[in-house]
Amino acid sequence: MGHLALEVADIFHTHGPAWRKAQQGHLSLGQLKVMSAIEQCRSAALGGHVLHCDGCGHDQVAYNSCRNRHCPKCQASAAKRWLADRQADLLPVDYYHVVFILPVPISAIAYYNKAAIYRLLFSRQATCMVVLSKNP
Repeated sequence: MGHLALEVADIFHTHGPAWRKAQQGHLSLGQLKVMSAIEQCRSAALGGHVLHCDGCGHDQVAYNSCRNRHCPKCQASAAKRWLADRQADLLPVDYYHVVFILPVPISAIAYYNKAAIYRLLFSRQATCMVVLSKNP
């Protein structure tokens, strides 16, 4: 049998309790629910059903998935479809990924004034990109 890949659930099972304890008071209920869903995904905790092959008589237990949108097991095929759809939209030209980082004092302001800061940021970055792209 081949080597099984390490999964996020394995990491959560091994290190999750200590990490949750260390982060107590800093994690939202939503974050805790996501971790719990990923830990329980496709395990007996969520129940399951038996798959039966009429041809050979083999039975196999299939555990239910959590269906959480953050779960890598549940969303892997959806993520692959999304990526294929985005790649189909690309033009046959070179693309460059550009990252703009806000200084810490501005990022703190942006957290509370997202609409205004991001509108200003995208306006300025567009101007910056036009100027940079004209420079050979």
